[in-house]
Amino acid sequence: MGTWDSGNFDNDTAAEHLAMVIGRLVDEIVAAMAGDPVGIEPDEYGGVVVPCNAELLTVLARAGYGAGALPGRAVVEEWRRRFVEVWERTIDGLEPTPEYRAKRRAILDRTFDGLAEVAAEEAD
Repeated sequence: MGTWDSGNFDNDTAAEHLAMVIGRLVDEIVAAMAGDPVGIEPDEYGGVVVPCNAELLTVLARAGYGAGALPGRAVVEEWRRRFVEVWERTIDGLEPTPEYRAKRRAILDRTFDGLAEVAAEEAD
């Protein structure tokens, strides 16, 4: 086992663990996006987990822990397109208040924008 510094992720075991965690987050998004669109409706598991995973990936990448593990910007933008399309088509059926709807949509936009941004930075 190699250790290169004193940080929590500064050894081979920790780096492998981090890679597995990031891989799991990405894999869950990939599976949700490839599945039946019903699975990413706002009141379904994927509709909740996809933005959570996107934000966790963004936070990790901004902290310097995502190197090379994120999909490209084009993939993230396709995820966003598909996710938002389903969200827009189904959210009103849950009868949200106009305030909630607007705030939630802004958060979804911010979440996917952030992930696309760090994915593009990693590609540079």
